[in-house]
Amino acid sequence: MLLRSMLALAIVGMFTTPALAFHCPADASAIDGAMSKMQLDDAARATVQSLRDEGMALHGAGQHKDAVGKLAEAMRILLSAN
Repeated sequence: MLLRSMLALAIVGMFTTPALAFHCPADASAIDGAMSKMQLDDAARATVQSLRDEGMALHGAGQHKDAVGKLAEAMRILLSAN
């Protein structure tokens, strides 16, 4: 339940203000933590990992809006799997 609340808070935080657009590393860390504690099927785990990696690549390329979108998509999958 705590994990679900933390992920929900992270997702809400992403959409509340543009000033939070540069929190991609924190989001990726939250995704990593959630994946290590959750039991996901192989397909869901691969999808979440791919979205996480895409998000961080976009972050590294300076495309923060797109990066936030990919990381949010990964978090939504984790929330629905929980």
